[in-house]
Amino acid sequence: MNRTRSTLLASLALVVAGSLAACSGGAAGGASSSPAAEGTIEVVASTDVYGSIAAAIGGDKVNVHSIISKPGQDPHSYEATAQDKLAVSKADLGIENGGGYDDFFDKLAAGQLDAAKTVNVVELSGLEVGEGFNEHLWYNLPTMGALADDLATRFGALDGANAAAFTANATEFKSTLAGLETRLAALKTADGGASVAVTEPVPLYLLEAAGLSNAMPADFSQAIEEGTDVPAAVLKAATDLMGAGSVKFLAYNTQTEGPATILVKKAAEAAKVPVVDFSETLPAGQQYTGWMDANVAAIESALNG
Repeated sequence: MNRTRSTLLASLALVVAGSLAACSGGAAGGASSSPAAEGTIEVVASTDVYGSIAAAIGGDKVNVHSIISKPGQDPHSYEATAQDKLAVSKADLGIENGGGYDDFFDKLAAGQLDAAKTVNVVELSGLEVGEGFNEHLWYNLPTMGALADDLATRFGALDGANAAAFTANATEFKSTLAGLETRLAALKTADGGASVAVTEPVPLYLLEAAGLSNAMPADFSQAIEEGTDVPAAVLKAATDLMGAGSVKFLAYNTQTEGPATILVKKAAEAAKVPVVDFSETLPAGQQYTGWMDANVAAIESALNG
């Protein structure tokens, strides 16, 4: 009887020990994935440009999901995936460009992420929106500085313990932008008023900060931006412009390349007009400030080469 009782007690002890070990293992397993998520601010951004800026300000205290994250994706025609919808449903904060650029984000956010939890960069910019408004605000450095401050404030409200770190990150980010603005101002002093030609208005804010004016026929850029055919007379005017010797370089949007832009590019190359590539989304492996630094360096090279 004693031996039976002892055997039962021993078996029970093994079961209990096994259960405790399983519970302990489950907690450890959760610890490997949850501490990073626990207390982390979930951010969903319409594009990787804004995702990169959010990561720069939030550091390891934010987890960022960028909906547009590949150079070939077109925000104007993007259709959200189940993963995007899940990211929006979990988000503490959303970032959209606004101004009609990324309307898909509003559709995703409807009923899941209210306006108070969404940064609309066009609204934040304070710029007047009207006919001909250039919505490509990530090329507007002062607006990106304002975005950095806004994100630091919002992140601080969500995670007060790290508010000072968010502010410091924003200060460092803006300091880098200030360096780029100083270089653009130097170009404006040296080459202010010089003409360039853009295939599409993506980089115009940056070019204008350098004091450069766009000489490309407006109908050409509009057709490229809207994805419509360029009228033959307009295309001839654009290619003739390349050979006229009046523009410093061709600013070429690689993500809206088509037959018309290729013809203009070939005309520029034939006339030995520098071609400077710009894109709407981050090149692979780059962060926002490094990308803008490369863009400014390319402008400097084209003007001074």
